[in-house]
Amino acid sequence: MRAYIFKRILWMVPLLIGISFITFLLMNLSPSDPAEVALRVNEITVTPEALVQMKEELGLNAPWYERYVLWLKGILHGDFGLSYATKTPVVQEITQALSITLLLALVTLVLIVCVGFGLGIVCALYEGSWSDKLIRFFVFVSTAMPSFWQGLLLVWLFSLHLNLLPTSGFVGLESMILPSLTLSLSYISTYARMMRNTMIETKEELFVLYAKARGLRESVINWHIINNALRPCIIALGMSIPKLIAGTVVVENIFGLSGIGRLCVHAIFSRDYPMIQAYVFLMACLFILFNLCADVFVRSLDPRLRKSL
Repeated sequence: MRAYIFKRILWMVPLLIGISFITFLLMNLSPSDPAEVALRVNEITVTPEALVQMKEELGLNAPWYERYVLWLKGILHGDFGLSYATKTPVVQEITQALSITLLLALVTLVLIVCVGFGLGIVCALYEGSWSDKLIRFFVFVSTAMPSFWQGLLLVWLFSLHLNLLPTSGFVGLESMILPSLTLSLSYISTYARMMRNTMIETKEELFVLYAKARGLRESVINWHIINNALRPCIIALGMSIPKLIAGTVVVENIFGLSGIGRLCVHAIFSRDYPMIQAYVFLMACLFILFNLCADVFVRSLDPRLRKSL
């Protein structure tokens, strides 16, 4: 396991360098002049003198490959540059916004694990029953409905009609209930369906037949079925965690949360290239990191996978 983890971490280095290079290159291929964008965002009249001064201030006079090396060195020191829009460090703005997004993702993850996995287990254990059919109907409806429409319906019901929860902004943990529920519905449907199908397939495995032949209790057999069915779901869940963080754009804008998704939308509209570069690189790091954590966790649970290392 140690050798496997070490090799995976080594492979992360060239992968992250490649992602940083592509991100920086795509930003520099944009037809817009960053100096002109920075002037317009800060409501400064665009003149030749102002353009020259802004290019000097942003370090745009150097060739792109020199600017990339400087940007990469800054990343290694935790410096992603200054925002074109606010002239503040990008890391500072991302850190402030990330706390809201991480709290939203954490509450959503708890809902996915408890509700999604739980519904899938119930469906598999009572396959073909009314509860199975009812849950699958809920899964079908929630999958077909777009998240922004789900959010608006939840706001109408719990905020406007029942007056139980705030409609927007962050005033406490109760502000996370509706956004987390909106964000989790599609994931709950996905993992309920995945857990149900995997458990039904696992029921047909030979070890289940041998366990029944040995006379083991049904609860023990069901526990082994659930344990084996959890592994592919955990791998998928590891990839869903960064998707939760990166996919909060719509929900944060609906509920007025000042998270990293909303920050990225504002950066795109204002052509704030340092902010966009930092956001893309951060999301890539999260995808790689959680994919590694999921693989290591699954291999630690299954001795058969460790033998193949």
